[in-house]
Amino acid sequence: MDFTLATAIAALLLFVGATPQRAKQGGVAVPLSKRSSLVSSDKNVNSEVVNSYVASTRAKGLRGFDSFEENAGASHPSAVKLGRKRASGGLPLDPFDIANINIWFGSITVGTPPQIYTVVFDTGSSDFILPGVDCDASCNGHALYDPASSSTSVNLDEPFILLYGSGDTVFGQQHTDNVTIIGLTATHQTFGVASRYSGGFRRERFTADGVMGMAFQSISEFHQSSAFQTLITQGQTDEPVFAFNCAGPRPELYLGGTNPDMYTGDFTYTQVTEQGYWQVNLENVMVNGGVLLTNVDCIMDTGSELIHGHPVDVAIFYGTIGGTPVPENPNFYAFRCDDVPSVSFTFGGRSFPISAESFVFARSDEDQNECYGAIMAGHEPFWVVGTVFLSHVYTVFDVGNARVGFATLA
Repeated sequence: MDFTLATAIAALLLFVGATPQRAKQGGVAVPLSKRSSLVSSDKNVNSEVVNSYVASTRAKGLRGFDSFEENAGASHPSAVKLGRKRASGGLPLDPFDIANINIWFGSITVGTPPQIYTVVFDTGSSDFILPGVDCDASCNGHALYDPASSSTSVNLDEPFILLYGSGDTVFGQQHTDNVTIIGLTATHQTFGVASRYSGGFRRERFTADGVMGMAFQSISEFHQSSAFQTLITQGQTDEPVFAFNCAGPRPELYLGGTNPDMYTGDFTYTQVTEQGYWQVNLENVMVNGGVLLTNVDCIMDTGSELIHGHPVDVAIFYGTIGGTPVPENPNFYAFRCDDVPSVSFTFGGRSFPISAESFVFARSDEDQNECYGAIMAGHEPFWVVGTVFLSHVYTVFDVGNARVGFATLA
């Protein structure tokens, strides 16, 4: 039964890959699934996972800064603001550390003949990683990549080691192979084949098999272009853009254009201010109709669930609504559930609201009228805007023009 089902699924995906369904703009849609474990179904906090989430977001940012400096030969401007200097080792370089809280993943195929894998599509990192067939027990439950089973696989004899703040590591070898996403094939795409995964990639915590970064090459640990950039370079896409719908009954990643069925009206664009991350200017943070903060550096990150702000900014934000730090984790703030603030972000001169339901990401176990806000104090020098915001807009990432656009969801 299991073999028959797996065979049927593989045949279906290969058929779809051979005859992709294109919308009017010439792109292809990748259906997405989500896993969330930050809170329980009744919005009570999972303290262990929340603490891990804080650690993972810091690790992810530091990795990008170090890769940027190695690739560009100079520090990332935001790292300079942070006062960070690149260290020689022992750094938390994990794109997803102990907990993967809210991840959007979909199916791809790799190799010849093609094998099916699920990956997180992450705009907050640039590298592509899969577990290898020689991986130890840390990869149990995941689909494993076997270079010997693909006639187009090439071992680059380039080892990689990703070091974690928790002391875990992911290591393996870099390979190239053909990577197909719903009919679009990137040939000779570089990716990491892991022979060890960290605890954060355990099947019970990490539903997908691997991670596919979609940020710019300058933060690549492998010094290589992302899979989507390779698709552009090899002429596989009609347009050098991709778009996310992180909401509704049909969430999707759209490659090579935008899906007109997913949005209404025109896009409001904002330019990327520093290529590496999808970093843009957050013009206004508005609370209860008033402008609280202006001209804030931020990145758009589909690999993060919450919104992370500078600790000083976040303290000011919650100070206006009577919020107080959560004793168990002062990165988070609590406020009364019967007084949820109206919050909106301004990009490109247009204000985009965050619903009250989304802003309340959890409730206290001890006091059900004590809510936790979805804006937390981060460790990064910029704000990280995750899916709490992105689920309220249709978002296009325009690689060709280095800009991000937002439109109203259909």
